[in-house]
Amino acid sequence: MNLSFLHHRSRNKLTCFQPFVAASIIAAGSLGSALAAGEPAASDTNVIARVGDTEVKLDEIRASIESLDARDQAALARDPSLLNQTVRTLLMRRVVLKEALAKHWDLEPAVATLIQRARDNAVVESYLQSVSKPADSYPSETELQAAYDARKAQLLVPRQFRIAQIYVALPKNADKATTEKAQAKLEAVKKGLHQSGADFATVAKAQSEEPESAARGGELGWLTESQIQPEVRSQLGSLTKNSISEPIRLDDGWHILKVIDIKEAYTPALDEIRGALTQQLRNEKTQANSQAYLGKLLQQTPVAINELALSKVLGKSDK
Repeated sequence: MNLSFLHHRSRNKLTCFQPFVAASIIAAGSLGSALAAGEPAASDTNVIARVGDTEVKLDEIRASIESLDARDQAALARDPSLLNQTVRTLLMRRVVLKEALAKHWDLEPAVATLIQRARDNAVVESYLQSVSKPADSYPSETELQAAYDARKAQLLVPRQFRIAQIYVALPKNADKATTEKAQAKLEAVKKGLHQSGADFATVAKAQSEEPESAARGGELGWLTESQIQPEVRSQLGSLTKNSISEPIRLDDGWHILKVIDIKEAYTPALDEIRGALTQQLRNEKTQANSQAYLGKLLQQTPVAINELALSKVLGKSDK
């Protein structure tokens, strides 16, 4: 999808979930092909997928999803294909693990050190979580309301635009022939849009050079003002619902945008964000409790550091 008019930081947000589902994907094709080696037994409804005698179970998928932040969980809910990829990733990692263990890879000295370090970290973190967990009654209604009032400015949802586009490619340093061709197409698109009864979605499907959005009649979905580059945002700000922008020239080409709908900025009511705010406060309380607990331990067991020896850690020699 060509979203060059988006602010670069916003594009990172839109793809934030991809490393989780893509970095370790080894198999290709559909989940069905990945399961060709063996279907989960009908009697075991907890088994989601299987390759040979390697399985991924429902509880494991749930645990993986619960470990994600709210934004990534929402991405899964919007796009079931990501869940498919998650299952496949876990399954193939399990296959790799089985092969590695069969070759006693876990006994390699360097690997054994990493395993021990990971185990120690897991024990420490889980223990700190257990001693730092706030009371089930936290936050109280009074504390929740106070936090909501104090954070209203941060909770503001900026103005949003539901946008469609028609894209005509024209690289910044294109030669004369390419430029003339793109310009001719742009003029044809503009003429088509100005015809009586013209439909933006129909023109986008036929003319836009960005296949993914073109297939949806140019639709890109909802974008906040902060997600859109200033030079584009300045034009959108003057448009009303169902209006179409003049062609906007960016480094990659021309973008003609239609504002399908607009949502004005608003602050959600407490009841709309009660669950998320409660979890945020509990997380903050847990962190504060953890720091207090570590501080208490330091008082009970003072740390002594040999600064001279420590200074040699990053040195090139012991001289």
